[in-house]
Amino acid sequence: MTGIRGTGKPVRVGVVGFGYWGPNLVRNLDRLDDADLVVVCDMSEANLAKFKAVYPDVPVTKDLGVMLADFALDAIVVATSAPSHHGIAKRVIEAGLHCYVEKPLTLESAHAEELVRLADEKGVVLQVGHLMEYHTAVNWIRDHIAAGELGDVLYLYAQRLNLGKVRTEENAFWSLAPHDVSIVLYLLGEAPDYVSATGAAYINEGVQDTVFANLHFPSGKVANIHVSWLDPHKVRKFTIVGTRKMLVFDDMEATEKIWIYDRGVGAPGQAMAFGEDLTLRFGEIVAPYMKMSEPLSMEVQHFLDCCATGATPRSDGRDGLRVVRVLEAVDESMAAGGAPVNTVVGV
Repeated sequence: MTGIRGTGKPVRVGVVGFGYWGPNLVRNLDRLDDADLVVVCDMSEANLAKFKAVYPDVPVTKDLGVMLADFALDAIVVATSAPSHHGIAKRVIEAGLHCYVEKPLTLESAHAEELVRLADEKGVVLQVGHLMEYHTAVNWIRDHIAAGELGDVLYLYAQRLNLGKVRTEENAFWSLAPHDVSIVLYLLGEAPDYVSATGAAYINEGVQDTVFANLHFPSGKVANIHVSWLDPHKVRKFTIVGTRKMLVFDDMEATEKIWIYDRGVGAPGQAMAFGEDLTLRFGEIVAPYMKMSEPLSMEVQHFLDCCATGATPRSDGRDGLRVVRVLEAVDESMAAGGAPVNTVVGV
């Protein structure tokens, strides 16, 4: 089904924000048949000038109120800076429009909870830009785990490292880790019950440049996330250890992004003779082929489909809320010297 439910017409979409990530969202909305890019809003004259140079026939405005009132929109995509997400999304949802918000959904879990409740009350779609949940390789891994190919997942760890871009208003975990937190929760299908974290601020006081966070889950699984913008290597890597096999996902690789290791530890039996020990198993290493698609295109299409059908998005508001709660708990744990912090569930 294409377009708005029952009409066959494209979803009339407006975009707020044409700065860093907005151009990528606009590019996809412009080329997808199920979207009609109606208007773009940005407070920056320079950003609007850049937009008009590429899309001269699409109207622009600096006033969100004008966008909401004058263009008969079905949905709005919010691609502004994170501190403005809550205020803009609230106005969009209150206007009865479907809303896509770039990650993180908000900077406070209370604000995220408010948006989730409001979207429920208004009966509109609320989707969060957790891009990696639409990545071909991540979904292949999720299916592989669900099929039991790795056995029971024991633990996993993620690394997202680079030299720059250094931020001054948000620490490295808020800047870089929303992707990794969303992947961990998506792959494991559960939210952590507590987290602990340590970090260090070397460049700007009070703004951690590197963070090591540990997530503990009710099932007993654990995950470690290491992020840094002060590192000599550019790394985007996930490692998952299961009882049967182990898997590495390296998003920096152009083609062979996933490697599966048929390795593990086997017990010789309950009654062990003198000198008998656990046995290590070393099997084949396989790099499965998969045809990759642009995650952002898949994500935007999914939003349009949900607007058309009323379906709940894969990365809905509750997904965004769970991620924000983890980000908050990591900050709280770092402030407490690494002490474990419980994460709230519900809503």
